Amino acid sequence: MSEDKSLFTRIDELVAEEHGLRTKHAAGEIGDGDERTRLQQLEVELDQCWDLLRQRRAKREFGEDPEAAAARPADVVEGYLN
Repeated sequence: MSEDKSLFTRIDELVAEEHGLRTKHAAGEIGDGDERTRLQQLEVELDQCWDLLRQRRAKREFGEDPEAAAARPADVVEGYLN
């Protein structure tokens, strides 16, 4: 479960950075391009974190080792259909 806590901590950090970017952009401290680029990177990393957390939970639920879960590449995670 400590790995899950680490994932939640990382998710919190990424969300805080996202809010900080939006605040800086609103204050005119960073431009549209810089904000957009970093927000896209944050979105991908958040998706990867959430995906890994879901994998770990599924493995635990079905009696498998959650430590066997691994972060998937960005192109895989971003290719999921809603």
